[in-house]
Amino acid sequence: MTFEPGTPAPEVVADDHLLAAWLAEEAGRRLLEVRAGGLEGKALKDAGDRAAHELLMELLATYRPDDAVLSEEALENAADKDARLRATRAWIVDPLDGTREFSEPPRDDWAVHVALWQNGDLIAGAVAQPALGEAFDTGRPPVVPPRTSQRPRIAVSRTRPPAFVEALAKELDAELVPMGSAGVKMMSVVRDVADAYVHAGGQYEWDSAAPVAVARAAGLFTSRVDGSELVYNQADVYLPDVIVCRPELSEKILAFIAANGTD
Repeated sequence: MTFEPGTPAPEVVADDHLLAAWLAEEAGRRLLEVRAGGLEGKALKDAGDRAAHELLMELLATYRPDDAVLSEEALENAADKDARLRATRAWIVDPLDGTREFSEPPRDDWAVHVALWQNGDLIAGAVAQPALGEAFDTGRPPVVPPRTSQRPRIAVSRTRPPAFVEALAKELDAELVPMGSAGVKMMSVVRDVADAYVHAGGQYEWDSAAPVAVARAAGLFTSRVDGSELVYNQADVYLPDVIVCRPELSEKILAFIAANGTD
């Protein structure tokens, strides 16, 4: 079966926010099709990553042919690895964030990231969670619900929560909420499933660009763990740490990290 992407409406093609959402959702549809194809384990991970990447590259070449693209796969295969640094616009994409979770049906904590960087800043972004049938984008900024938990909740890795985050949780009297991909963790703050995501274990620009764009549009606090701004489309794409949280928690989190570090 050959996957046929839909055709975006003219108003979607004309609007970067809506196009980002459409791209993320189409890649999500492709991933669900791959997931239903009977593959398992590494074969499923590789097939999903490849299929979503190829689809996004094809669609961006069709609808934004003059823009650069930054992703892990695009960076590895680029003939001119510095072309995006000379561009005024670059799409920063992660075709499949959470390959492990994707390869473990029926887990739903994996995502597709599509963000647009222009002249020094993120200007649009979308995160699709296909297995949940949900997508979040900057064109229709999510409204973060009032907090439903009395204790703060911190989204963490489901396998190895960092020791400093466990110490932070004690300081804030917070509970840890394990889940999969980085994008899902950041969107969990948007969805009132968690109140903060604090990461210092190593990431790249494509891991956080789209979720950070959506979180900012939703009015959440975003920064590096030292409080500095998250900056994208850099020569070095390693962007190892990030905080996404409800604004009222930001000062306490930053103060704890300043006093105790992340080691």
